[in-house]
Amino acid sequence: MPPPVVVITGASSGVGVSTALAFAERGYAVVLTSRSEKRLRTVASQCRAAGAASALPVVTDVRDEAAVQALFIQATSVHGSVDVVVHTATVMAYGKLEKLPPELFSGAVNTAILGTFHVARSALAEFRHQRRGTLVVVNSLLGQVAVPEMGAYVTGKWGQAGLIRVLQQETRDEPAIKVCSVVPGGVNTPIYSLAANVTGRSPRPPIPVDPPERIAAAVLRCVDKPRPRVSVGIANPVIILGFRLFPRLYDALVSPLLHFGGLTSKPTEPSPGNVVEPTPEGEAEHGPWSRRLIP
Repeated sequence: MPPPVVVITGASSGVGVSTALAFAERGYAVVLTSRSEKRLRTVASQCRAAGAASALPVVTDVRDEAAVQALFIQATSVHGSVDVVVHTATVMAYGKLEKLPPELFSGAVNTAILGTFHVARSALAEFRHQRRGTLVVVNSLLGQVAVPEMGAYVTGKWGQAGLIRVLQQETRDEPAIKVCSVVPGGVNTPIYSLAANVTGRSPRPPIPVDPPERIAAAVLRCVDKPRPRVSVGIANPVIILGFRLFPRLYDALVSPLLHFGGLTSKPTEPSPGNVVEPTPEGEAEHGPWSRRLIP
């Protein structure tokens, strides 16, 4: 039998790399996509070394509907079918909404919402043709709560979370098609260093910080035993509970906590980060932050 096939977006950095390597170790044929061609070739080589049946890099911006459609046409023409799609592509933008340039806001939001929409439409078209398949979308704790100075990311992830729920409802007619979400908190990836930023301070992941391999393991669990939503992060339930049950207290604490745990004291100049254009030189599987429970 041919090996199973997985398409992974955002596969050149962070959780996307860890997820690609995890599927490679299982012997999958992996189709890797992001905006960074050189990094994709590097990750493809790593996947082959890890045991992937094959590794196909395809440069794609998920905000481009035609490019996403072409990605799936190429994947199915090479492999015949697609068994799993994992959507990890995302970008961040830091800054108060009144100060954030519109192109950075729309870039971050469109990556999360339009990107998910485009990937889901192409994935589900293939899955319905096959009458089976699993779509896993990596959402975020910030798709459940709100945080100041991260409004673009929060808006995108809340919208993405809504899309996921509707997709789950709309695929109930095909029991062998599954739509799952993985919801991490802080993760040790370069996304924070690559983020657009107009706050004047360098960001870092909020505590507690998990390795990206832990998120990849949750993705694999969704494929093995699909669940609508899997949370990764020991503090996630407490934070969500506080946001929902004690909104005044939450709002009073969240801004100072962000400045204490989510931003460093290192000053930084305003930057568009990788929101508009990729910055492959900063991409990697891991960030410089260790697993930690305190700042």
